[in-house]
This record gives sequence, C-alpha cells and structure tokens, in this order.
Amino acid sequence: MSDPAPARAAFAARRSHSKVTDDAPDAAELAELVAAMNSVADHSGLRPWRLIELRGDARLLLGDAMGDAAGGKHEKYRAKATRAPLVLAVVVAPRPSKKVPVWEQEVVASGVAHGLGLLLHEAGWGTFWRTGELTRTPEVHAAHGLSAEEYLLGWLYIGGIPHRGGTAKAPKPRKALELSRHLSAL
Repeated sequence: MSDPAPARAAFAARRSHSKVTDDAPDAAELAELVAAMNSVADHSGLRPWRLIELRGDARLLLGDAMGDAAGGKHEKYRAKATRAPLVLAVVVAPRPSKKVPVWEQEVVASGVAHGLGLLLHEAGWGTFWRTGELTRTPEVHAAHGLSAEEYLLGWLYIGGIPHRGGTAKAPKPRKALELSRHLSAL
C-alpha cells in the first residue's frame, strides 16, 4: 500500500486565500489539473459536471449578471467578479440515470470542486470558494450559458498566493475537530 501521508498533508495544508495576486495558471496547466478529476468518485461514471473558465473581461459579464440579479450595484459585483484573475464556475450537468439520483450527481461536482482546489493549492495557487444567493438566479444562469437542466454550484476563484518579504503568509492554525461530534459508531 502506498504512503497516505501526501494526501493527508494536502488536506492539512489547504487554505482559502481570499486575496490573491494577478498571476494564474495558464490554460495548459489548468487542463492538466482538471484532467486529474477523472478519479473523483462517480457512480456509473456519468461525469455530471463541467467547469466554465472566466478570465479577463469574461469576469465582467459575471459581475454584470450578478448586478442585474441584485437589481443594480453593477460596480460592486464587477469588483467581486474580478477579485481573482481566474474564476471557474462549477456546474452540475445532470445526466439521465435510473440508478444515480441528481443529488448524488451534485456530490460528484462538489468533489471535483474540492479536489481541484486541493490540486491547485498543491501546485502553489491560492483559491477561495464563493456561492451566495445570486448563484442560481436566472440572470447568472443565462450569463453562464447553462442549459435548462444545468445549475451552478458556485465559483472557484484562483490566483497567486500573496507573499510578504519573499515568503507566503503563515496560515492561521485550524481549530481541531470535535471527533465525538463528527465520528461515531453503532
């Protein structure tokens, strides 16, 4: 059996970076990381997800759609949409199946988002996950060009990790889990 330490280390080291630099993985690096998502647990291998890459002015379309959904405040939402140089929309793209309900397909898309976040962190990129009340509005749905069956889970914002004095800012320690609350036996 292979040493599980690298996977554990990746989970322990992952942090959200709500402030990122203007650097981002290029299309080839992103494609390589996304290709690794073929190992996400996926009952029947439906691959009921897709990612939409937003860079440059495409992020402004997201901000405008959020502004429209919120009844204005376009500048506010344009600023939110451009907080990272790369924004990946995580989309649930349900597939017809008698064996796999839609909720389970959504779990696969969630696994892709989390797994990709881990790989991006391991590759030296800062990420943060965003959702919110505007995620499933008609305006935001249309701006992403989603089909009637598809829906948005949220966005993975990606950029460089800010450094101070040549080193990355030390992460805050995480509060330990109350294992008795999260792990039990029958």
